[in-house]
Amino acid sequence: MQTNPGAASRTAMVGGSTVRIGELAGPGRPSEDRVVTTDRAVIVLDGVSTVTDDHPRGGWYADTLGSSIAQLLTREPDMDLRQVLATAIGTVADTHALLPGTSPASTVAIVRQRTDQIEAAVLGDSPVIAIGRDGSVHTIRDDRLAVLVDAQPQAREYRELLRAGHGFGERHRHILKELRGFQGGVVNRPGGYWIAEAVPEAGLNAITASWLANDLAEIVIATDGICAGVEEYELYSWQELARACREDGPHAVADAIDLAEREDPSGQVWPRYKVADDKALVWWPLHRPTGGGR
Repeated sequence: MQTNPGAASRTAMVGGSTVRIGELAGPGRPSEDRVVTTDRAVIVLDGVSTVTDDHPRGGWYADTLGSSIAQLLTREPDMDLRQVLATAIGTVADTHALLPGTSPASTVAIVRQRTDQIEAAVLGDSPVIAIGRDGSVHTIRDDRLAVLVDAQPQAREYRELLRAGHGFGERHRHILKELRGFQGGVVNRPGGYWIAEAVPEAGLNAITASWLANDLAEIVIATDGICAGVEEYELYSWQELARACREDGPHAVADAIDLAEREDPSGQVWPRYKVADDKALVWWPLHRPTGGGR
């Protein structure tokens, strides 16, 4: 079995802290996860391509939307994060003539530092985990799609087939196509789920939270390829994952999760959508504020 050459690692200065970033592509294609930073914010996106594209477009959309969000956060540093998302989604859709239902899409997680506050907004399954100085864990996530999908019989079927050793074969792919068809009927509408695509209203339906910066020690932002290592494979708790980021770096965490997936190539131990997903992980240590200002 061919091994993954390893996760990429980089850093960025955000809010006076050195933010560490780890990124790792899934097998067979470039990563469609993106991490964008400004001087006071981190934006994590997980691009989703349209089913009929010959080439991945989710990465392009994540790039384009991430850039639009970063520009807006810089230009309008006090704008509500839900309005930031709605405005950026509308700008990208208008500029590139994107239409609902045919546009690529992306999850979005934004974390912004403003004066003595840390603010977060999440749209789709890329959560924000804020860890307090007292060790408390505050997870901001958007489970609306997961709840809807898990209630479908196809979700139970593909997991049972994987556990039985049938692997990621033709029936698995057919089931996922059925589930994608179901998702297309409930996307960006009340009672369904919301995602960044070509409907600005989705941004206004983001899940939000805020904390006193002085109460937090560190923040973790992850795409679902990383979340699986905590919530499905149970390789880490969120506290353990943050400690691993602190000691070894986010890239090492991404590599460890990827190794676990490669040791379960047929999905029998951990039934899942695909053998391995793209992975993006951000670790942001927070210093105690010493004064005002943005």
